[in-house]
Amino acid sequence: MVPISLVPPLPPSVLPTPTHDARDLTGPTGLARIVLDGQAYTLRITRAGKLILTK
Repeated sequence: MVPISLVPPLPPSVLPTPTHDARDLTGPTGLARIVLDGQAYTLRITRAGKLILTK
């Protein structure tokens, strides 16, 4: 068995990208609050079915 510290990390292209359904995030209101480094953003689904992310 190889010690974990000697196993090279996977390149970013090999790591799976997390996928989230926008409608699951926003719920029935079509709005979700997302926080990154203490900054709040609003994710909104428009009537046309597009996504808008605003600060």
